[in-house]
Amino acid sequence: MRVGMIGLGKMGANMTRRLIEQGHGVVGFDLGAEARESVAKYGAATADTLEGLVGQLEAPRVAWVMVPAGGPTDETIDALAELMSPGDLIIDGGNSNYKDAAATAARLDPKGIHFVDAGTSGGIWGLANGYCLMVGGSKEAVGLAEPIFLALAPEGGYAHVGPVGAGHFVKMVHNGIEYGLMEAYAEGFEIMNAASEFDLDLHEIASIWRYGSVVRSWLLELAERALAPGSDFDKIEPYVVDSGEGRWTVLESIDRGVPAYVISASLYRRFESQEEASFADRMVAALRNQFGGHAVRLDPEGDGGGNGGGGAAAGTSA
Repeated sequence: MRVGMIGLGKMGANMTRRLIEQGHGVVGFDLGAEARESVAKYGAATADTLEGLVGQLEAPRVAWVMVPAGGPTDETIDALAELMSPGDLIIDGGNSNYKDAAATAARLDPKGIHFVDAGTSGGIWGLANGYCLMVGGSKEAVGLAEPIFLALAPEGGYAHVGPVGAGHFVKMVHNGIEYGLMEAYAEGFEIMNAASEFDLDLHEIASIWRYGSVVRSWLLELAERALAPGSDFDKIEPYVVDSGEGRWTVLESIDRGVPAYVISASLYRRFESQEEASFADRMVAALRNQFGGHAVRLDPEGDGGGNGGGGAAAGTSA
């Protein structure tokens, strides 16, 4: 099928490329000409206006919005709604607050336009590995785009999780859990980093834990990469941004009376990282960069704080 992709950043561009590789057609739109050119070389059609994008789609049209949450997403959806027809579908695949989904669907309903919220996880690795998709919406709306969801996701990595709002709700909790997992790894490695009497090779430890250990995971594989010699781990400033979903998850735990000790603590730790430096914060910053391509702050002095990434006790690459 053919889909319009609005927003050709690091996620939207890779999703466009994966869809094309899976045999689907894509019309890409981005405000930047360079972004449009980057997907055209992989076979995507492009448009320099939303009107041009919609004009290249066939009914029922499907448009996937991958722009920053909040105002940019709302403005894009409202602009699309003026160009699309009853029976068409708009998908919000960004990190929008799940509470916004019902309001969006309500705005589109009088026009007869379907709406789906698609929680999307996979980061910069999604092109090769596929994207985990947590989709909310009516059965009819989800069915319109199911071939796209199946193409983007690895086998077993897509589910219609519930009505409108459910997709972004599940993705929010997913990201809250991610906060806690990363913080646990970071604290553990910081404890080992502090055990100077053992002169531990943290890269080697991360490497062996990937095989047979009960704490093995994809995040641990990324930790091994982050700690590898030559990774510039010691130059990463231990400043960790909270991008919203962890904060929303904690607020939900309060509203629903559900204890969330680990996720709450990991969120507060991110707040603390913005005021003081530590090895654990450097580790979380490096992991976010590894799986999502999130920007890190680099310290040109590279004064260390750890023995990974080319530090004194760095081991050989795995």
